[in-house]
Amino acid sequence: MPIIKSAIKRAKQNGVRRARRLPFKTNMKTMIRKISDLAKEGKMDEAEALLPTVYKVIDTAAKKEIIHPKNAARKKAHVAKVVAKKTSK
Repeated sequence: MPIIKSAIKRAKQNGVRRARRLPFKTNMKTMIRKISDLAKEGKMDEAEALLPTVYKVIDTAAKKEIIHPKNAARKKAHVAKVVAKKTSK
């Protein structure tokens, strides 16, 4: 535990900010998992309909600096590849 007053404040701020950012990361992971599950089950129409929503969630996480912009691009490419791969077969 921090002893110095500024370190105590910094720890408190970090906790508040982490709690504020956590739902965005959780939502992003949930949406990616949901679209992957739909693709595995073969429900390609539903997966394609969900794709713009997943992109939006990933972009929001990148905008709020929860993930790096290049990480966001990589996640979007992976999701698109999963949907396209299952569609082409």
